[in-house]
Amino acid sequence: MAGRRRRRTVESERIRLLCEDAPDSGGRYVLYWMQQSQRAVHNPALEFAVDRADETGVGVVVAFGLMDDYPEATERHYAFMLEGLAETAGALEARGMKFVLLHGHPRDIAIALTEDAVEVVCDRAYLRHLKRWRTELAQQAGKRVTQIEGDVVVPVDTASEKAEHSARTIRPKLNARRQHFLHPLASGTPKRTSARLQVKTPKGTSRLDPSQVDKNLHEISCIREVARSEHFSGGTSVAQTRLTNFIRSYLEGYADGRNEPVADQSSHLSPYLQYGQISPVEVAHKVQRAKSGTEADREAFLEELIVRRELAHNHAEHRPDYDKFTCIPNWAHETLAEHADDPRKPRYTRKQLERAETDDAYWNAAQTEMVKTGFMHNYMRMYWGKKILEWSTTPKKAFETVLALNNKFLLDGLNANSYANVGWIFGLHDRAWTERAVFGKVRYMNANGLERKFDIDAYVNRVAAL
Repeated sequence: MAGRRRRRTVESERIRLLCEDAPDSGGRYVLYWMQQSQRAVHNPALEFAVDRADETGVGVVVAFGLMDDYPEATERHYAFMLEGLAETAGALEARGMKFVLLHGHPRDIAIALTEDAVEVVCDRAYLRHLKRWRTELAQQAGKRVTQIEGDVVVPVDTASEKAEHSARTIRPKLNARRQHFLHPLASGTPKRTSARLQVKTPKGTSRLDPSQVDKNLHEISCIREVARSEHFSGGTSVAQTRLTNFIRSYLEGYADGRNEPVADQSSHLSPYLQYGQISPVEVAHKVQRAKSGTEADREAFLEELIVRRELAHNHAEHRPDYDKFTCIPNWAHETLAEHADDPRKPRYTRKQLERAETDDAYWNAAQTEMVKTGFMHNYMRMYWGKKILEWSTTPKKAFETVLALNNKFLLDGLNANSYANVGWIFGLHDRAWTERAVFGKVRYMNANGLERKFDIDAYVNRVAAL
């Protein structure tokens, strides 16, 4: 089986030169500016940097910039990320690489550390401000900058060159190419250690000890009203343990049980994928080779991990308005506009929704799960969002409310998947359905559907016990 081979080389489709200037032969290290792929294993950008360092006879310096007030990020998000970075720092140092965690703007840190670098490697991101940071680095580096795409199975540009209409249109493209990329990536140890290399702290930044998670969390500025989750801790080892447990205990029956929130037959890996603490290639490869479950179970999981997740990355890459109400298709705009004046009863304010103060016990349970844990089962997310559309004064206001609550509380918020999932509530990547009040032809969901499909009261009771 082709997927059994371990590779040390990174597929050419993952590699893009952002700056074609020559490397600086007087540099002291190869700089890997880590932002998206926050892990020390199965990280193509890291392994590419190791290869380049070996070829040029220097060591690798891995740098991460921790900025204040990342847009919409809360203490919950920062804590999860810092927990993962603490583990990553230790793993890198054990492989003889220097890891520096700096408090400051990530772009400015990367540009400053480029001065002493032979060349620069960065990982790929898809949101507009993160892409802009990489462009600005490339413009100011004055030496080679290479971007490596390591947080999707099939590189986005390889999968499609346009915004895809739906899962139906991107599925055959991804499935035709996925096996080429489903290879475990072996970890290399640099020939030359950089563990004791002195790296100057750029002006306007401060050095942080990655192992001091609580201290670092206290020092940064962020939204404090959402505390760290007691149900999810960050880190690659935690993610890998969750993956192993899912394969052993929950993969069997996944095809039929994935939409059952009571059984909660979920991998719970989305926060770890969001912060790059585990590779989707590693996840897909292990699930594909799993002895548990049926072929249908494995394919159902890969559908979610590859097709649905990478459809979201396609959306963010090809739609500049990926996070705006304007991103939904024309038919959805038209039908929602036609029903804009339909009576909406009840109506709730954003604060009432945030506090789970509605007359819908099922919706309140979903909101409570999200607030308490930072996670919500996918099926309940769909119902949760549809009800906000039903209860809001306008579809646009509903979109903004769904996105704001999603990003504020969910650990897997603030990324391409969040924006595509929110858009789906309003017709993105979907088709027209039977017309009805308020929703028009946008897909409708109600409490009767929850009661018919599973024991929704058991879900409410489980959340109440959290």
